[in-house]
Amino acid sequence: MGLHNLLEDEVINTINNLLKDRHNICTCDKCRLDIAAIALNNLNPRYVVTEKGVLYGKLDTLDYQFDADLIKEVIKAINIVADKPHHE
Repeated sequence: MGLHNLLEDEVINTINNLLKDRHNICTCDKCRLDIAAIALNNLNPRYVVTEKGVLYGKLDTLDYQFDADLIKEVIKAINIVADKPHHE
């Protein structure tokens, strides 16, 4: 398997879900990656190296506080990138 931050998948999924409803924001790959990087830098990583670790890590993502923190950081990142995208 190898080293993997479980939050990467969660952040990408959250970005995809939130950007579906925000048509005034650029959704190019560069902006999506900028949003992900900002959000991930403001969240505590959840690294795993085994399939068993993935299962235990996924249990943590079922927590309401986890969801609230994740959504809050992704929305903050979306707003930052929307205000100052790094492209024309």
